[in-house]
Amino acid sequence: MKKFRKVLDGLTTSSPAGVGGSSSCASAAGTPTAGPSPREIDVAETLTSESFQICKTVRHGFPCQPTALAFDPVQKLLAIGSRSGGVRILGRPGVDCYCQHESGAAVLQLQFLINEGALVTACADDTLHLWNLRQKRPAILHSLKFNRERITFCHLPFQSKWLYVGTERGNTHIANIESFILSGYVIMWNKAIELATKTHPGPVVHLSDSPKDEGKLLIGFESGTVVMWDLRAKKADFRIHYDEAIHSVSWHHEGKQFMCSHSDGSLTVWNLRNTARPVQVTFPHGKTQRDGRKESCKPILKVEYKMSRNSEPFVIFSGGLSYDKASRRPTLTIMHGKAITVLEMDHPIVEFMVLCDTPYPNEVQEPYAAVVLLEKDLVVVDLTQSNFPIFENPYPMDIHESPVTCTAYFADCPPDIIPVLYSIGAKHKKTGYSHKEWPVSGGTWTLGSQTYPEIILTGHADGTIKFWDATAMTLQMLYKLKTSKVFEKPKAVEGGRGAELGEEDPYAVQMLSWCPHSRLLCVVGISANLILYRFSKHDANTNITVLEVRLQCEVEEVISPSDTENTPCLSDPSGHSPQPPPSPRSNTPDSARDSIPCLKVKDRTIRMPPGYQAELVVQLLWVDGEPPQPITSLDINSAYGLLALGNCNGLAVVDYIQRTVLLCMSTLELYGAADPFQRLTRSPRKSRQSTPGLTELSDNQVSMDAERSKSPTSESRENSFSRSRSSSVSSIDRDTKEAVTALQFGESYGRKTDALPTPCLWVGTSLGLVLLIPMSIPTDDQERQEEPVTMAPTGTVLMLKGSVLRFGFLDLRGAVISAPYEVWRDPNAQEDPERPRKRKLVNFSPSSSQENCGEGHLAVVCSERQAVVFLMPAQVCLHVHNITEASFVLRADLVSFCNSVCLACFCANGHVMTLSLPSLRPLLDVNYLPLTDMRIARTFCFTNGGQALYLSSPTEIQRITYSQEMCDNLQDLLGELFTPIETPEAQNRGFLKGFFGGNTQTFDREELFGEAAAGKASRSLAQHIPGQAGMEGMKAAAGGAVGELARARIALDERGQRLGELEERTALLMTSAETFSKHAHELMLKCKDKKWYQF
Repeated sequence: MKKFRKVLDGLTTSSPAGVGGSSSCASAAGTPTAGPSPREIDVAETLTSESFQICKTVRHGFPCQPTALAFDPVQKLLAIGSRSGGVRILGRPGVDCYCQHESGAAVLQLQFLINEGALVTACADDTLHLWNLRQKRPAILHSLKFNRERITFCHLPFQSKWLYVGTERGNTHIANIESFILSGYVIMWNKAIELATKTHPGPVVHLSDSPKDEGKLLIGFESGTVVMWDLRAKKADFRIHYDEAIHSVSWHHEGKQFMCSHSDGSLTVWNLRNTARPVQVTFPHGKTQRDGRKESCKPILKVEYKMSRNSEPFVIFSGGLSYDKASRRPTLTIMHGKAITVLEMDHPIVEFMVLCDTPYPNEVQEPYAAVVLLEKDLVVVDLTQSNFPIFENPYPMDIHESPVTCTAYFADCPPDIIPVLYSIGAKHKKTGYSHKEWPVSGGTWTLGSQTYPEIILTGHADGTIKFWDATAMTLQMLYKLKTSKVFEKPKAVEGGRGAELGEEDPYAVQMLSWCPHSRLLCVVGISANLILYRFSKHDANTNITVLEVRLQCEVEEVISPSDTENTPCLSDPSGHSPQPPPSPRSNTPDSARDSIPCLKVKDRTIRMPPGYQAELVVQLLWVDGEPPQPITSLDINSAYGLLALGNCNGLAVVDYIQRTVLLCMSTLELYGAADPFQRLTRSPRKSRQSTPGLTELSDNQVSMDAERSKSPTSESRENSFSRSRSSSVSSIDRDTKEAVTALQFGESYGRKTDALPTPCLWVGTSLGLVLLIPMSIPTDDQERQEEPVTMAPTGTVLMLKGSVLRFGFLDLRGAVISAPYEVWRDPNAQEDPERPRKRKLVNFSPSSSQENCGEGHLAVVCSERQAVVFLMPAQVCLHVHNITEASFVLRADLVSFCNSVCLACFCANGHVMTLSLPSLRPLLDVNYLPLTDMRIARTFCFTNGGQALYLSSPTEIQRITYSQEMCDNLQDLLGELFTPIETPEAQNRGFLKGFFGGNTQTFDREELFGEAAAGKASRSLAQHIPGQAGMEGMKAAAGGAVGELARARIALDERGQRLGELEERTALLMTSAETFSKHAHELMLKCKDKKWYQF
């Protein structure tokens, strides 16, 4: 516990320039004011730097740009690889693990070591990795980097430790997964094909061992050549040459025939007894034309041939449609006997797998589901029902259903809010799903000790808002709200005008403000509108009230370069730029547009279902041919019945109880005589710049090195994190209009002379100025409905460096003063006329939480550059901390943490910082995201309990913690991937089948591929890289192949590099000795029959 003191007299010498509390005149705005009397403020600060540590916790959503798929039929785990090198491993709900390859290379293929708790990944940088899944945080145990050949296909037989690796050159290598060292046994392409063949067969596209005999390896080459290689005899049993390229091969479980899919949309079936020609050639989607030829079809990229005991065989494939139907959506075709079912998908198919009951390839598979990995979705089809319904996906794979434009994160919500939202949202869920349980059911997950309710809100480009239950490291959608239902559909724009003013996403959500206690929701749209929603459990037929606001600034702020450091910055890399859309009267020329909104609200009675119901819409209007500027700040207070909004032109305050506009003023008018800058009037702008908007979630990362000397100020708020001008423009030419960037209602002191706190509105601007607006609000319910609310700016001005981002209030003991709120009551519930309901308010006045601490409170103000703590009502600067000089703060929040409070900041250079309160001591400063982009800037947010989140990709939410306690307990919060399960026994094949069908157990791969028989591969072919798995993984992998693999890694580290050099020299000596022996033998044979005189 630490106590600190601050004497309030003589602060002018200790406070830096540019931070002040005087508001008497503009010239004194930057000079701090001494306290009214010397006294001490004692605040016990319990947070230390040891309380903080930052780490990732869990990732939600669909893997961005997926590339590969794998399934463990025993452990029931599903793995998905992505183009960025990520691997997501999914099990039962709650079991969701994310791994990342450090190289960032795309994942080409995934192979589970079935029931061994390990996974092999093949990446685009021609490296194989072995992951240990027997720990909650999987780690790489071994890596094998190919130097001279590119990996194209891998195959790992069930219960084998030898991995077949096909390459682009057509060769097949064999790697030991225990030691991750290549065997000397290599199947060269020129030996696999016939010697008479003059052309290269192409890359290896398929590898599989025969279900009938594991000693036979089927190799498929891209050109259409298929070779059955006898591993024992080291020669080809047969070779098949087909005219069309091969994409995939699938065996019949008896091993007597196999099926190939080809580039011309055909399927061929080959019998091992006669490989001269296929026994069957079919074009499933190719109709015969009048001239007798088949329609040209798209390639069949993959086929699965599965048998079932009680029904006809399944042939499932993707692609193969005729080219004249190319406009149709991607399809998955299921041929079950003579029935053909075509399932249309919403997105292109990346990969699919058929899930079967048995892991043994030589048994009847009994397929029960098909997992289809799409570019933007994951679909699982139930194969046990004739209509092939899909399973309801328990994972939050639809976060990106419409691009996410903003987020909000609330921890420790009221416990009743989640069940209420779920019960309302459940009524609108889709039906028609399979009634069977989700087939991916691996791993174990239990509810940890952290069980407080957490809710995440996401706003989307189509105007939807989704409420998610984020409790206990999970994510489940509760409720979905469509804001577009408030408006009439925009009419088509005539002529070419639509290309200039048209907007693809006129309803995109730009900002959210939600109060879990009063259940009020305020939504700001990109079209300069604000919608107020109330929650009700009953449906209602109501008319939506519309308030129209004219916010137009007729002045231009002229500021000397020395007075401000604010310049526009952070250009958006994306090309998609949602602008405020045209008004309903879009055929009107710009110069004639005046006093019209961008969107038209429905003016009729609307039936609203239970849930969030629109009550009020505030719309900013076109003024003199100029569109309204986007709203940059917002706050709502249910206890006051007020909401405030601001943009680059000014401020508006609305009384939503009386449905009136209380205040509508430009920023200059708010200052009155206390304006610290010189302003020059001007005429309205004749031109406007395009406004890069919210919906483009580009994957391109923007280096912030060139932006660290800039800060998002007036233009940042005006354009909603969209900077479109260069910072090199001179201060005379810059458009430095002062935007309202932060708003906060609360009990405070509007004047220095106030003895008691009153309702106030704190206003922060892009020039670092803070204004206080006191309000007079009737307290009686009846008077509140009738008497007007009065408010008038007092001229109080405080100053900071950089655009103001956040306000917060503490009492004189350092405890947070929350904003007052109204307890929720259902607006549509039936009332007793004899006992009318009254508003129940919860007020957190500064004087109510402190009896012996005197009057006043602390105000925490954070800007893009610094954080300042003021003492109110004296308006004296107590503490100041310059957060950053080289960059700027993107997000700042006051968060409750470990029974205390701190200020959390996220900077544009990727640093995450925390500061103690009220002393503003730095507690944490971590360079967490060296590179950032617009998506992260829009979506990063903190919450209580030491947690935060951001959109790590257009489809995924990454949650992080900066709490040391949560990092220590993270293992208990995550699910277990591996669970000990006994491998199912192989079916009894019977005497006749075993005798005539061959015995698969007699094949010993170690005898063929081991170092004793095959030797070692060339060291230049591939490089073995030991992994960095932790000790926990080593201990957990004590048994099975993973344990052997771990011990091999440790032994290799102990031997060191000298052993490798010794082995290399020994190999050279052996080669030299063999060469000498060979030449000596040849010389002996040559001279054996010669006489002595013939020499």
